[in-house]
Amino acid sequence: MTDFAEIWSYLSQGPLLWLTATLIAYALGDACFRLAGRNPAVNPVLIAVALLAALLHLTATPYATYFEGAQFVHFLLGPATIALALPLYDSLPSLRRAVWPTVAALVTGSLTAALSALAIGAALGLDATVLASLAPKSATAPVAIGIAERIGGSPTLTAVLVILTGITGAVVATPLLNLLRLRDWRARGFAVGLTSHGIGTARALQVHPTAGAFAALGMALNAIATALVAPFALSLFLQGVP
Repeated sequence: MTDFAEIWSYLSQGPLLWLTATLIAYALGDACFRLAGRNPAVNPVLIAVALLAALLHLTATPYATYFEGAQFVHFLLGPATIALALPLYDSLPSLRRAVWPTVAALVTGSLTAALSALAIGAALGLDATVLASLAPKSATAPVAIGIAERIGGSPTLTAVLVILTGITGAVVATPLLNLLRLRDWRARGFAVGLTSHGIGTARALQVHPTAGAFAALGMALNAIATALVAPFALSLFLQGVP
């Protein structure tokens, strides 16, 4: 047991350990996802997060140590987001035909995402810091963290809330939209991207290319809209306006 502790202490100092662990955890999650017939409830990101959380807990590894080793994955968020422009370009004719419905859905969705979260948080008696962390949770992670920092929230808490929002959306979106009998792939994709950012967009791309393109659009536009809506919505609740 002592030998294992010494070996682990040595390995944990290596910069590639946590990057490798992250890749393995996601590979296992993706394998489970495929074995389950791509059932949305078996989300690979959720499985990877659970495996990594268990590993960090069992090894008593601080999150800062994990992040230092796995920060290359964080860096790739930027290029991955930019790469979503490709399906957007392929679906440009469809986008042009849906400009005004898209604008209406964006305004409604962004306001609903921020105000509903703040209303629930205020009803539960959460303090101003937690509310500020909660307001941008439907934007993509880099944008949401930046917004939280500017409006007095906790970036770490916002990151957790963003991940939970994305995973929840990726799991429930397909069954819920099927239940609502929504057949328009443009509407389905935009709704998922707007509310569940990158994780939801990845799920939409697996379902249908048009849904993936509109999910990417929803994610990008909601990042901009949330930067405008979240501070305004938070100021209303901090002033006691219902």
